[in-house]
Amino acid sequence: MNFYTDNDSLKFHLTHPEMKKIAALKERGFADHGQYEDAPADADEAIENYDRVLQLVGDIAGDVIAPNAEEVDHVGPHIDNNSVVYAPGTRQNYDVLKQSGLFGISMPRKYHGLNFPYVPFIMTTEIISRADTGFGTIWSLQDCAETISSFADDAIKDKFLPRIYEGASCSMDLTEPDAGSDLQSVRLKATFDEANNCWRLNGVKRFITNGGADLHLVLARSEEGTNDGRGLSYYVYDRNDGGLTVRRLENKMGIKGSPTAELVFNNAPAYIVGERRLGLIKYVMTLMNDARLGVGSQSVGLCEAACREAVAYAAEREQFGQAIVNFPAVRDLLLAMRARTDAARTLLYETSRMVDTYKAYEAKGKIESDERADYKAAQRSADILTPLLKLSASEFANRNAYDCIQVHGGSGFMKEYACERLYRDARILSIYEGTSQLQVVAAMKGIANGAYIAKIAEYDARPIHSELEPLRELLRQATENYKALAEMANANAETDYDFRRMQTDVIASIIMGYLLIFDVERQLNGDESCKRSFMPSARFMCAHAHAESLRSVAMAKAYCK
Repeated sequence: MNFYTDNDSLKFHLTHPEMKKIAALKERGFADHGQYEDAPADADEAIENYDRVLQLVGDIAGDVIAPNAEEVDHVGPHIDNNSVVYAPGTRQNYDVLKQSGLFGISMPRKYHGLNFPYVPFIMTTEIISRADTGFGTIWSLQDCAETISSFADDAIKDKFLPRIYEGASCSMDLTEPDAGSDLQSVRLKATFDEANNCWRLNGVKRFITNGGADLHLVLARSEEGTNDGRGLSYYVYDRNDGGLTVRRLENKMGIKGSPTAELVFNNAPAYIVGERRLGLIKYVMTLMNDARLGVGSQSVGLCEAACREAVAYAAEREQFGQAIVNFPAVRDLLLAMRARTDAARTLLYETSRMVDTYKAYEAKGKIESDERADYKAAQRSADILTPLLKLSASEFANRNAYDCIQVHGGSGFMKEYACERLYRDARILSIYEGTSQLQVVAAMKGIANGAYIAKIAEYDARPIHSELEPLRELLRQATENYKALAEMANANAETDYDFRRMQTDVIASIIMGYLLIFDVERQLNGDESCKRSFMPSARFMCAHAHAESLRSVAMAKAYCK
């Protein structure tokens, strides 16, 4: 089974009208054509390249990674002679992807990469995460290459980027025993070794995903006497250089194939990425936003897996003389699961397109005056959509996993069915790379300065087919309810978080409703790349946004009494 070609929603988003512009920007006007064998001559050829690679990833996901997922979950990794050894299935997954030349997918061709934008790279993570969410974590960490490519000097790029193409695994080492979400409290120390012209790392990192990786991006305190983010710098460490002990692997609830380690750095040599003191302020914040896209894609992949498991079981399980898929209560659960999956996916790729656009402009070096408005708009949109994506997609993944078990009934509680593993795997998605609560905090700026209302107004101004007007009216009513909610929130500071969470959930639902309307609009205008209509999902999400806004206003009024 091919996990790309069996899901034409992916091709639908890959061929979004904005993708030709993104391809041209990423390819710098197709300047590499003629210099590299695989460099496209135009946008159509670029998108064909993305499509071919996604077909290859889909084959590997369906034929290798998915069949290995249960064994990987049972066996997991272990430590042997200070090295993390993957489960045999994980090792096979990794080796097949490596042999297929798929590592370094987003790196410049100079370093043997494919120079792909975020949209197709994020699609690979969705596809792989549908097969095995834990392995999706390992795969998506190659995005560490983007940080090195964007911020390191040429010597470091030349040293490390070709290694990633060759299959070197990566991790980002941020968290410490006393510094989880509060990264300003990082204590791991970095001191410069003048004799050897390198930095030395000393300290402990905890909860490090893929902690036995070949290459580590490490946040460390470089400035003596500092206690905040301004004293932190960012480093790349090569496991081949020694000085690192894998003290333990965590025994986790889910994503058990992905090793989560506690690491001890003891005078480990490392190289600084970019400038001193900007480790947290600039580089990690950029990497974290990219990682939140990655978790969004993992979440959508799990949503899709849960959806398909539930539909397959409901079609074959008979009760009272008929398949349970015929029961209205079960059909409603399946419709809600599909709608949440479609909604999270359309937000995922809208956000990814915004990230692609502004990063491609930045990579040019000089942004022309006629490009600046487009650049700024894309950057603002990416900033406000990213927390909504991480929040909504991860929460939807948890809900879909829950409902998948509900469709299975008592059987879903048993280890024989994949839905039990999906349920455990889903739980981390709303925790790592910033909890759902932190995403609400991140959204507060856009709530306070009116950026979300401005984005909704921009969406609302687009012309749509008359058939979609009733859905837009639901979203307009939800927006008015949101404004009433905002007024109550501003007048009741003592219940700030409760109000902000309600506001964030309503805003996210409205935005996903509009995006699904636009997906239906494309279909009504003749786009047949997805044979399945998005109309049921659009109706569900618009009704959900309206109901969520009414519920939130009612709750807010109760708070205010």
